[in-house]
Amino acid sequence: MTWKTMRLELARTPEFPNGSSAHAYVFRVPLDDDGYIDPVALREAEKRPVVRRFWPGEPDQNGVVISNEKGWAFSYKVGDDDDELIFGLQNHPIQIGEYLTITETDGSELPFKVVSCRE
Repeated sequence: MTWKTMRLELARTPEFPNGSSAHAYVFRVPLDDDGYIDPVALREAEKRPVVRRFWPGEPDQNGVVISNEKGWAFSYKVGDDDDELIFGLQNHPIQIGEYLTITETDGSELPFKVVSCRE
C-alpha cells in the first residue's frame, strides 16, 4: 500500500467539448499494488486522505475522501449534504488515463479523467 496523489480534470462534456483543466480535483489516498483504494488504511488515517476541488469562479474547497454506504465520496463538511459520490470507484482501479464519474452536490454527473498519479 502506497499513498498517492491524483489529479482529475473535467473530461469532455457538451459545455466543455475539449474538457477543462481548470475544473479539477486533487486528492490523496492509499492505493494497493493494483490501484485500488485500501479501505482499512483510509479509515485508520483519519485526516490524511484529503481532497481539494478547483472550480473557476468559486473558492477552492478542501475536504476528505470517505467511504459511505454508496461507495467512495469527497466530503467537505460533516454530514452528507455536500458529499460528491465517485461512481464505481470501489470496483475500478485508479490509473492515469482512466475516467471517473463524480456526482456533484446538485445531482449532476460529470466525467473526470485521471491525468496524474504520484507518490
